[in-house]
Amino acid sequence: MSSVLRDTPFSVLDRSRVRRDPGGPEQPQGQPGGPRALRDTVALARDVEALGYHRFWVSEHHGVPGVAGSAPTVLAAAVAAATSRIRVGTGGVMLPNHRPLVVAEQFGVLESLYPGRIDMGLGRSVGFTGGIRKALGAGKDEAAEFDAQLTELLGWFTGEQTAYPQVHAWPAEGLRPQPFVLATGSGAELAAAQGLPLVIGGVRGEESMLRAVDRYRAAFRPSAWAAEPYVVLSGTVAVAATGERARRLLVPEAWSTAYSRTHGVFPALAPADAIAGRTMTGPERDRFEEAMGGHVHGTPEDVAKALESLLARSAADEFLVTTSTYDRSELLESYRLLAEVLGRAPGRVVG
Repeated sequence: MSSVLRDTPFSVLDRSRVRRDPGGPEQPQGQPGGPRALRDTVALARDVEALGYHRFWVSEHHGVPGVAGSAPTVLAAAVAAATSRIRVGTGGVMLPNHRPLVVAEQFGVLESLYPGRIDMGLGRSVGFTGGIRKALGAGKDEAAEFDAQLTELLGWFTGEQTAYPQVHAWPAEGLRPQPFVLATGSGAELAAAQGLPLVIGGVRGEESMLRAVDRYRAAFRPSAWAAEPYVVLSGTVAVAATGERARRLLVPEAWSTAYSRTHGVFPALAPADAIAGRTMTGPERDRFEEAMGGHVHGTPEDVAKALESLLARSAADEFLVTTSTYDRSELLESYRLLAEVLGRAPGRVVG
């Protein structure tokens, strides 16, 4: 095993994906599996902590039938309570949807209860439909103000925000949960200007990713939050005993992505066998094949080579695994095999 794999922290993002009942309808019909999905997320956090992963993050989505994670700070609290060592955070809180003061208060509570373990991953995305954006009270104008929102949020922790004199964010002020910026749009440039760690997709569109990372490192300004640039690559990694089994792990998420792009709704995950037996339309097939590409997957040996090469080319400081699939036991086995590839000892947090 190379020193690159051995020395790089690996972390996990779980999106609390809803799973369709095996005999249920293919089209989205509400979210009956939401509570199970949230419990699955907490259980997975305990499992990957035992496997030696560095962080465990949860996400924020609103009005999506296939995703149960709509309140990331609440879910992060449940994850932190169920674990003892692994860092816990968000990937991310979408700042345009929230008042910075409230976000600071929420993370202040988390950092107070679980000191030294809380990450504050922040993004600029808003709801994916007009109705959701209206319900959230956040649209494209708010997304354009991400830099100012980020500055205000960080100021609540340092006591340096100037927009609201004599107002304090208790218990956040003086605390330091670790912030990260998700690289959507101009995220890399904002992370560099604010002196914050960067999270960026590391598998699809590799050349554009490498250029963005170079710009980030060149423009980085040290801050009270980070003295040096810190790059977290993110992407799907699927590991199994054979290449075909690893590829099957990708099928449920790829089909949900294809369905969303051809029908406008992101559905619950379906079993790989049910998808294999489906007759797809031409556009569905094109989108499905596109969604199946651009991932790291295969046998442990194949995955080790691919990750070593990617990490060497990017000089990334960390890798965030974002895999989703229908069968949670197969997902956990993938994480177990990956931990073996990385030389992680069960029960040991690395990084």
